[in-house]
Amino acid sequence: MKKLILFIAAALAVSSCGIYSFSGTSIQPDVNTIAINYFEYTAQKVNPTLANDITEALRDQFRKMTRLEQVETDGDLDISGEITGYNVSATAITAQETAAMNRLTVTVRVDFTNEKHPEDNFESKSFSAYADFASDVLLDAVEGDLCREIIEKINEDIFNATVAQW
Repeated sequence: MKKLILFIAAALAVSSCGIYSFSGTSIQPDVNTIAINYFEYTAQKVNPTLANDITEALRDQFRKMTRLEQVETDGDLDISGEITGYNVSATAITAQETAAMNRLTVTVRVDFTNEKHPEDNFESKSFSAYADFASDVLLDAVEGDLCREIIEKINEDIFNATVAQW
């Protein structure tokens, strides 16, 4: 019973300070809005839906995990970026010197502005994630699943860098 009372008291103390939450965010109480701009696509290899998929997935994550109102422009927080890399490379080489596994890697450059707390700002921070697939499978056959997995990883890293400050 004593442990339960201590846990409840600690939970109330943490949540009452207004900065930390159980979702892992550390958003100041005076920050109320966020603008997540459309990510530009500048990578040489083209994936026509990736920029939209990353942008929408990031917006969804902020909608689900924070109390912030999303606005088109002039948010207290502003996230913008571009997809700078979309590459396939061999990762595992067989004894016959052929690829056994391939790796799809996506790299994103992000700028983050916190209008109320500029000490949190960063520019041109790079985030990268990858997913592996068998070399006997065409990229076209697995690209959608690989991209969903990669987007989830990249967006988690962006989320943590901006409002969880990990």
